[in-house]
Amino acid sequence: MRSVWIPRTGPPEVLEVRDGPDPVPGPGQVLVRVRASGVNFADVSARLGLYPDAPPRPCVVGYEVAGMVERLGPGVDGNLAVGRRVVALTRFGGYAEAVAVPTPQVFPMPERMSFEEAAAIPVNYLTAVLMLRHFGNVQAGDRVLVHAAAGGVGMAAIQLCRIAGAEVIGTASAAKHAVLREAGVTHAIDYRTQDFEQEVRRLTGGRGVDIALDATGAFRKSYRTLAPLGRLVCFGFSGAVTGLSLNWLAVIPKLVSLPWFHPIRLMNDNRAVIGVNLGHLWDRMDMLRREMLALLADYEAGRIKPVVGKTFPLVEAAAAHRYIQERQNVGKVVLTVA
Repeated sequence: MRSVWIPRTGPPEVLEVRDGPDPVPGPGQVLVRVRASGVNFADVSARLGLYPDAPPRPCVVGYEVAGMVERLGPGVDGNLAVGRRVVALTRFGGYAEAVAVPTPQVFPMPERMSFEEAAAIPVNYLTAVLMLRHFGNVQAGDRVLVHAAAGGVGMAAIQLCRIAGAEVIGTASAAKHAVLREAGVTHAIDYRTQDFEQEVRRLTGGRGVDIALDATGAFRKSYRTLAPLGRLVCFGFSGAVTGLSLNWLAVIPKLVSLPWFHPIRLMNDNRAVIGVNLGHLWDRMDMLRREMLALLADYEAGRIKPVVGKTFPLVEAAAAHRYIQERQNVGKVVLTVA
């Protein structure tokens, strides 16, 4: 079995492909022969040494896979028979040709879903569900600011907003605006040439947005775009990554400049600041499983459709990381296994 390892911090080229034995599924686990693995910015951050939740190096990352059940561990029965096509939450270990996964984290795939589409659902869509439905309480008529709208989470959020009847204002480079409008974004803002705070004020007649989703780290400005009763949801800090390798001289000032939101100010402003980290909810697998099953039902009903922007062979994971860091992707980047 081949897998992709992070042996040390550094640029994408530090990733190593290694051969090793297949994992053995333990009690309540299944062995999934992987056909596709999702790539997330958290994986990039782990490679750079900026993701404290990552396993100690050397390690294999990867939060989500799709493939076929190849072997059952002791005590496994039900609908996860050998040969069943499945999608799974792995919480690391997904950059591999095979992975052993606890059965509560494994879900049968809809008949017409591709492996690449399946690997694009768990992290991106569950994150969007937590932000918009659990915390954001998105409603018809709401205005939602989505930063990095052309990314995997951004595209998922756009689709959930469309289901809810909410209007989306999305930030992305100008080259991606046509795709965003086709996806359902009402107003696209070029974050490289426009001040998104000023644009939001202009587009909303000075009122602001009801929800802002920010993984870039522009939290202070995003907070100022909120209307009364608005909710800022912070779920990442991609702005700290300024190059293909870690540069602490660039990172530290960004960390120091992060805002603090005082409770008195929040009360006076009638606004909320919320944090979301899917990786810290593994003890709520009951809830995640319920939401994942609902998402798969949404797919079968045609309400959502994962956007797979580009695929790379598993052994070219370094190129996939570079592609994401250079902000080239529209939708999800996926690693594939022949």
